[in-house]
Amino acid sequence: MNKPETRCPRCGTTVEPFQEYCVDCGFRIRGAGIVPTLAAGWQRRFPWYPGDWVWPSLLALFVAVASGAGAIWWTRDASSAAGTTVVGDTTQLPTVSATETFPTTSQGPTVPSRTTATTAPRPQSPRRTMLAWPQGRSGWTLVLSSLPASAGRPAAVAKAREALRAGVTEVGVIDSSKYSSLHPGYYVVFSGIYSSIGDAQDAVSKAAQAGYENAYARRVTS
Repeated sequence: MNKPETRCPRCGTTVEPFQEYCVDCGFRIRGAGIVPTLAAGWQRRFPWYPGDWVWPSLLALFVAVASGAGAIWWTRDASSAAGTTVVGDTTQLPTVSATETFPTTSQGPTVPSRTTATTAPRPQSPRRTMLAWPQGRSGWTLVLSSLPASAGRPAAVAKAREALRAGVTEVGVIDSSKYSSLHPGYYVVFSGIYSSIGDAQDAVSKAAQAGYENAYARRVTS
């Protein structure tokens, strides 16, 4: 029995068995190993052969498809295992609700209580009006400033109002000519009326904080 002739896939020239290259066109017919065998089978069925690189590509594609199919199968199996419901004893103990009762007592008519609103006393603010020296009274005071009578009483009143704005309390103006203990011919701007020199000296520091460092205690005798 004669074996069929093998021809070159490119030019059709007859080639000998186990001939690796065509002697006419130089086309590689076959080689040792599985790749040449597959290449020869391809060339017998199709006129065009892309090259030996196609076989590793097809092998990689096959491996990728097989791996994807295996991953899908494993995921479905794991999902079905996770969805399995374990049925146990679901018997529940009877629920006892405790209700607490209180004795009811009769109440008489409710009399509305009257609340009296109390208003807290407002703190007294320091006096911001000018103080007049009481007629016929003698005592101690703080002398804030002295202006000559020639300057006029309005200038002294302006000084007194300035002291009030600075925070000094119980400020007033007296005419020194009307009091024997004072040198005549001045309008004296004073602060406070004290019964002793000690009380007047205690107020000196407050006047100094308001900007009157030269304030001093003086006796005013009617």
